[in-house]
Formats: sequence, C-alpha cells, structure tokens
Amino acid sequence: MVRWIIFILIYSLFSFYGFQAVKTVTKVSWLHYLFIAIAIVIAGNFIYQFSIGSEGRVLNPSKSYAFGFLLAFMSLNLVIVPILLGEDIVRVALGLYDKLVTKDSFYLPSRRKFISQIALGLAAIPFSSLLYGMYKGKYRFRVLNYTLHFEDLPEAFDGYRITQISDIHSGSFDNHEKIEYGVNLINEQESDVIMFTGDMVNNKASEMEPWKNVFGTLKAKDGVFSVLGNHDYGDYVRWPSEADKVKNLNDLKTIQREMGYDLLLNESRFLERDGQRIAIVGVENWGKGGFKKAGDLKKASQNVAADDFKILMSHDPSHWEEEVIKDDYHYHLTLSGHTHGMQFGIEIPGWIKWSPVKWRYKYWAGIYEELGQYINVNRGFGYLGYPGRVGIWPEVTVITLKKGVNNA
Repeated sequence: MVRWIIFILIYSLFSFYGFQAVKTVTKVSWLHYLFIAIAIVIAGNFIYQFSIGSEGRVLNPSKSYAFGFLLAFMSLNLVIVPILLGEDIVRVALGLYDKLVTKDSFYLPSRRKFISQIALGLAAIPFSSLLYGMYKGKYRFRVLNYTLHFEDLPEAFDGYRITQISDIHSGSFDNHEKIEYGVNLINEQESDVIMFTGDMVNNKASEMEPWKNVFGTLKAKDGVFSVLGNHDYGDYVRWPSEADKVKNLNDLKTIQREMGYDLLLNESRFLERDGQRIAIVGVENWGKGGFKKAGDLKKASQNVAADDFKILMSHDPSHWEEEVIKDDYHYHLTLSGHTHGMQFGIEIPGWIKWSPVKWRYKYWAGIYEELGQYINVNRGFGYLGYPGRVGIWPEVTVITLKKGVNNA
C-alpha cells in the first residue's frame, strides 16, 4: 500500500506540471479536461494491472501496455517538470523581490506561454518515440551480417553461416502476422545452422503454445540448437508448489523438442564436414548480479578437446566476461543475448552506439573481441516490460565464419 501511495504522489506531481503546460499553451477548456482524463485512465489501468489485475508478476500484453503507456506519459511530464519548476522558482523569486524590496504585496507573475510551448515541444520527442516504439518499433526486424576470421577454423567450415536469434519472450506477443514475418525472415537467410540463445518465454511454458507452430517452422541444414535463459526457469512468478515450477520447466523443454530444437543443457554437440568438426557447447543460464547460475562450463565441454574449434551458446554476456574468456579452453565464438539493448537507445553505424544498458553491461550489443575470442550479443527478437523498441530494433544475426586473417 505504501508504494502505491508514493507512486500516486509522484505521478500526481508530474501530471500537475503537464496539466499546467497544456493549460498555459491553450485556453480550450475541454483539452484541459482531456489531459486530466488521460492521466487518470493511464494511472488507473497501471495500478489495476500491477496490483489486482493479473496473477503475481506474470508479464502479458495487457500488463506491458499498461506499463508502456505509463512510461510514455511519464516521459512527457519528466521533460516538462524541470522546465516549469525552474520557471516557478523564478516566479517566486520575483514575487518575493516585489514584497521585500519594493514593499508591495506579494505578487506571483503568470506563466509565460512560450516557456510552456518549449517544454511541450521537447517533451513530444520522447513521448512520440515511445508510442512509435509500441506501434511499429517492436516488430521492425533487421538482419545484421558479420564475417569473422579464424586462422584455426577447419577448412571444411570456411564460409559456414550461423543465424542467431535470442530472447523471443513469446508471452509478450500480440501480432501473429508480424511474428510470422520475423520467423520467415530467419528462414530466408538459409544459414547452415540456427542457434537460439535463451528466454523463449517471460515466465510460463504455456506462453509458447500459441506460437509453437510458427517457431517450429525454423529449419537449417545442420539443425536448430537452443539453450535456456533466465526467464525460462519460471523464477519470476509465484508457483503453487515447487513441483509445479519443475513441471513448467519440463514442459518448456518438451515444447522445444517438439519444435525440433536440440536443447543443450550443459552439453555439447559436434558438427562434421569432410572428416573435420566444430564443437557446439551450450550452457544453462549463468549471470552475475543475482541472476541464476545454473551454467556449468566444465561439464558442458567435458567431451570437447582443447584444440577443437568451439562455439559457445550462453544466454548472459556477463558469463563471457566473468568466466569464459578466462577459461583454460579457447572459446572462439560465444553467442549471447539477455540485454535487449534495453530496447531503447541510439545507433548510427560508424558514428554512435549508445543505450542506458551500457551502464549495467560492458558487452551489451553486437560483436566484441577479447584475448582473441569473440562474442556476439544479440539485441533480441522479442521484447519484455515496455512493449516496444526505440532505436534498438529486434535482431536476426547472421555470422559467416572464414578461415584466415582479416586483411580489411
């Protein structure tokens, strides 16, 4: 109850300044009432969805949209508040000056229209961006192509193509046609293998049931491999019993098998061509900062030789930073996801790559190299929490392995 009271107080303060900006710019009274009505509806829906509207911490489209609209509305007011608050400080100072220096009665100057116009104009940028992200951005799939060179890549795998996807989060989806388009886009890459690096659902295996037939169409010459992400274990929802939680995880494993995925649970596989091979190593989730550490790198690679060419699938890039690049084995390429690029940021190739998530994760999107080892952090196929993407678009990664040294 206390947290909701605090939320309402902060929300009311922010909404008050938003209302003041609208009221100063326009004298049309029905617009003032419309602003108040929108503020009440957004807050009411958010409180309903996150207190009594649905079970526990289960994330579903209704909850996501309640949060998304709240986030957009608060971003609008967040820009307005400091501008109008600064104006209020000046207004009060001028009023006190009149009272104390000129001995007149205290008089508070009225708000200036152009300041409120500036505030609303600036606030419209994040507000409209977040709405666009909810309407279009979350399904703006893009294919990113990388070519990586390795001197010790087996000759038979020169030119080998890997398509990586990550963070499906099927419990958030609300548009069957757009998801079919995204899945078809994956198949259109015609890669040799497809690798999915975890977080198939938000919380429950049942979230994947409506999408099983769609994602079951993923096909590649050497198959589809997968690992678990932190959300796949059902840790973020209350279960009637531990047995129910275990069953949920087993159900998700069954679904992946039924879709034709080879789920690696601290295991390895070999891909062979012309008497040569590369190792695919898959660990369960391992993440720092309170995330599940079920991954066991030693167990997963126990059947792999030190001189094998290795591709590691590990959901959380913090695992690469903390354990993988320091391991006695040389893991040539690690595929991760998890960060989503925070679903918000600015990326202009060759110029800028920024997201607030960089303050949490050192390796958060794209290709990185350390100690002669590479990692690709996929920005994710789906979305979670905020039901959209702004600047950090949903990603299908295609990595081509080349033998030799990159002379570019």
